[in-house]
Amino acid sequence: MKTRPIFPLLLSMSLPMVISMLVNSLYNIIDSFFVAKISEDAMTSLSLVFPVQNFISATAIGFGIGINAVIAIYLGAGRKEMADIAATQGLALSALHGIVLMIICILIMPAFLSMFTSNKNVVDLGVQYCNIVFTFSPALMLAIAFEKIFQSVGRMKISMFSMLCGCIANIILDPLLIFGVGFFPEMGIKGAALATGIGQVLTLVIYIIAYLRCELPVKLSAKHKRPDGMIIAKIYSIGIPATLNLALPSLLISALNGILAAYSQSYVLVLGIYYKLQTFLYLPANGVIQGMRPVISFNYGAGEKERVKKIYRIVLYMILAAGTIICSLFPAKLIGLFTENADTIAIGKTALRLICIGFVISAVSVTSSGALEGLGMGIPSLMISLCRFIAIILPLAFFLCKLTGPTGVWNAFWITEVVTAFISVFIYRFSVSRQKDLK
Repeated sequence: MKTRPIFPLLLSMSLPMVISMLVNSLYNIIDSFFVAKISEDAMTSLSLVFPVQNFISATAIGFGIGINAVIAIYLGAGRKEMADIAATQGLALSALHGIVLMIICILIMPAFLSMFTSNKNVVDLGVQYCNIVFTFSPALMLAIAFEKIFQSVGRMKISMFSMLCGCIANIILDPLLIFGVGFFPEMGIKGAALATGIGQVLTLVIYIIAYLRCELPVKLSAKHKRPDGMIIAKIYSIGIPATLNLALPSLLISALNGILAAYSQSYVLVLGIYYKLQTFLYLPANGVIQGMRPVISFNYGAGEKERVKKIYRIVLYMILAAGTIICSLFPAKLIGLFTENADTIAIGKTALRLICIGFVISAVSVTSSGALEGLGMGIPSLMISLCRFIAIILPLAFFLCKLTGPTGVWNAFWITEVVTAFISVFIYRFSVSRQKDLK
C-alpha cells in the first residue's frame, strides 16, 4: 500500500472490482431484459421501484465505505485493535440497518408507487417484486459490509469472486424463475425478485467461508461487541455522507419521474432504463474509485502526504481516459432491448445521446468525491454530490422542461456535470488545504 508504484497498485486494486462490477451491470441489464419480456407494465414497475431499491443499496455501500475507510486508516497508522473494533461493530450495525430498512420499505411501497402512476397493474407488479426482494435486505447489508472489510485490506480478488458468484447465480435463475423453465415454477416478476435475493445470499455465504478460511490483517471478535462511541462516530461521519452521495440519485430519479410523468409514461420508462445502463457505463470509474479508497486511506493514515496527492492525480487521469472511451462507444441501441415501442426507442436514443456529453467531464467530480471519502472527509464529498444530483440539476431540469419540453431533462444532465466539475475542484483543494497532515 505504501511502497509499491502507484499506477500498478491502483490497477491491481481496481481491475478485480471493474470485472465484478461489469458482471453486476450486465446482470442489471439482463434482469431488466427478462422483466421487459413479461410486459411493458412490468418494466415500468421495475423503473419506479428502482429509486427505493437503489436507496437500500446506497445505505449498504455508503456505510460500508465508512467501515472501509476507518479500517484502512487505522491499519495505515499501525493501530490494529482499533481496526478490529471498527470491523466488528460495523458489521453488527450493517445487520441492524438491513432489518430496519426491510420493514420500512415493504410498508411504504404501495403508497410510494401510487405517487407516480394511476395504473393499478403497475402498482401491483411493483408491490409483488418489493415484498420479496426487500426481504433479503439484511443479507445484502451484511454481504456489502464484508465486501468493504475485504477491500480495506487489499483482498480485492475475494470481493470479485464473491460478487461474480452472486451475479452469475442471478443471471442463471432469472429466466428459470420468471418463465418457469423445467421443474422451476413460473413466477413472473416475483421470480426476478427471488433470483436477486438468492444471489445476495450466495454472495454473503461465500464471504463468510472466505473469512473463516483466510488470514486477514483485521479480525472480527466478540470481545469488541461493546459499542465504542468514538469509532462508531468515525464510521458514521464517513458512512452517512457516503450513503447520501449514493442515495441522492434515488431522490433525483423520483423527482425527475414526477416531471416526466406529466408528458408520457414512455419518458419515465426511458429514465429507468438509463439508470439501469448507468452502472454499466460508469463501471470503470466506480471500479477505480473502489480500488483507490483503501490505498488513499492507508497512505493518509501513514502520513504519506505526497503519495496521497499523486494517487488523486493518477486516478483522475485514469477515469478521464475511461470516460472518453465509453463516450465514443455509447450503446444507444441497448434501448431496444427493453421495449419494442418505436416511440419509446426514439425518445431513449435522444436521451442517451444528450446525457453522454457529460460523461468525460464527470471524471473530475467523481474522483474528487471518492478521494475525499477515502480521506475521511465525508461532508465535502457530500457537497459535491448535492451539486450533481440536487442543487443544480433539479431546478435546471424543471426550467429547461418549461422552455423545451421533456428533452430539457436530458440536457440538464450534461450542463450539471460541467458546472459541478469546477465546483468540485474548489471543494477538494479547499478541504485538503485545511488538513494539516496533508500540507
